[in-house]
Amino acid sequence: MTPQVYTAANPNATTTGKTFKVHLQLWDTAGQERFRSLTTAFFRDAMGFLLMFDLTSQQSFLNVRNWMSQLQANAYCENPDIVLIGNKADLTDQREVQEKQAKELADKYGIPYFETSAATGAEVDKAVITLLDLVMKRMEQCVDKPPADPANGNGATKLSDEQPNEKKCAC
Repeated sequence: MTPQVYTAANPNATTTGKTFKVHLQLWDTAGQERFRSLTTAFFRDAMGFLLMFDLTSQQSFLNVRNWMSQLQANAYCENPDIVLIGNKADLTDQREVQEKQAKELADKYGIPYFETSAATGAEVDKAVITLLDLVMKRMEQCVDKPPADPANGNGATKLSDEQPNEKKCAC
């Protein structure tokens, strides 16, 4: 479970005029039960997730719903940015999950879907960049919001006034 660490800058900075640096860590738990207790700790500190399943395993695909529930229940954000990935797209003769099934599930959750191959690298970059774009858009929205001023009567509260257990997607 050693993380892969990357630093990314906003690729749209030239159009938006804003630049952000993001610390990106990719943790591969392989969905193994022995890492279940650790994964919820990671959920609380993350703004986005690459949720991957094995295209050659129907059971792996069926587990996506459970993982979605876990993400939604334990993530830092109420609606975290998630990209669904079907991996092992290069193993067409062993495929058990059809693209249509996976796209329908992604559409149900309103998240992007990619079919990748870790062996060949196909579509991996595109999936990661899509997640980074989603997270950076969220960060831009946080920065674009005017600061809350309780004196103006808009009912907004300062961060310090919020409940500690309340989920927020602050930048």
